[in-house]
Amino acid sequence: MSTVEEIADLDEPDIEVREIGAEHAADVLALIRSTFSGRPVLDPPATALDETLESVAAALDTDGGLLATIHGHPVGALLFDEREHLLGLRRVGVVEEVRHHGVAPRLTAKADEVAAARGLVGLRLEARAELPVTVRFWQRQGYVEASREGPRLTMLRLFSQQVVLPRPEDTQRYAERLGEQLRAGDLVILTGDLGAGKTTFTQGLGRGLGVRGNVTSPTFVIARVHPSLGDGPPLVHVDAYRLGGAPELDDLDLDTDLDEAVTVVEWGSGLAETLAGSRLEVRLERAAVSTGLDQADARTLTLTPVGPRWLAADRRGLLAH
Repeated sequence: MSTVEEIADLDEPDIEVREIGAEHAADVLALIRSTFSGRPVLDPPATALDETLESVAAALDTDGGLLATIHGHPVGALLFDEREHLLGLRRVGVVEEVRHHGVAPRLTAKADEVAAARGLVGLRLEARAELPVTVRFWQRQGYVEASREGPRLTMLRLFSQQVVLPRPEDTQRYAERLGEQLRAGDLVILTGDLGAGKTTFTQGLGRGLGVRGNVTSPTFVIARVHPSLGDGPPLVHVDAYRLGGAPELDDLDLDTDLDEAVTVVEWGSGLAETLAGSRLEVRLERAAVSTGLDQADARTLTLTPVGPRWLAADRRGLLAH
């Protein structure tokens, strides 16, 4: 099978994605020219078609890249640009005839593996606002807009991290240390089944923030404000379980500006993301692994930083316990 047209007719082609170096510069350059030449003219213009065999080889030699093939035929590629603890993705392209075969998601999944293997905290890329279909693709892969300069968007995807907390007091202690790192304007979206420890977690967070009052589930009042005992931000504790949608969350009548508080929203997934450009998504689940202690008390905490606020944070400290 030797032509892209024949490959495109396959129902389930065998896609191979592998890391490459400068020896594959000619393949990558051909793909760049093929995939970028048919794209709309942008203002300011894209620079992909300015690439040369020398520039592509230099990029591959420095940071590497990925090549996707079907039956040995190159059908997609990207270049890496590693800096500031992030793996940048450049010149991401898939030949038009095979775009419905899932080559692009396979490239991005392999990029995740490479970034994790290199010990990086996430990935970064530049997208163009004039190409909304492309922007939506990256959003579906978990990337969020971190900054914008004219039509150029910088998008980030930071890795989730997990920790097993054997006892409720471990959950509180972890949350207390996390609370010490939070600042005004931070948003924490807290999810988990009933009894997973969401309120226990928020109690520890409140201690770390140094706020007043007994932190309990705000179910019957929907939201409760805990002022700081010192000069730190207050804690706004919201239970979104009974809210009908994001507009109701926006309309909560609070006497505290959320930009001046740390806000924790239980059951907030799918509702609270619009409250801030950056957020911490925390999911608590009953641990599926043995801890050597009472299995009923053990919890697995998954922490997902979203947005530029957490790019600059001490990420090792986020999971200290």
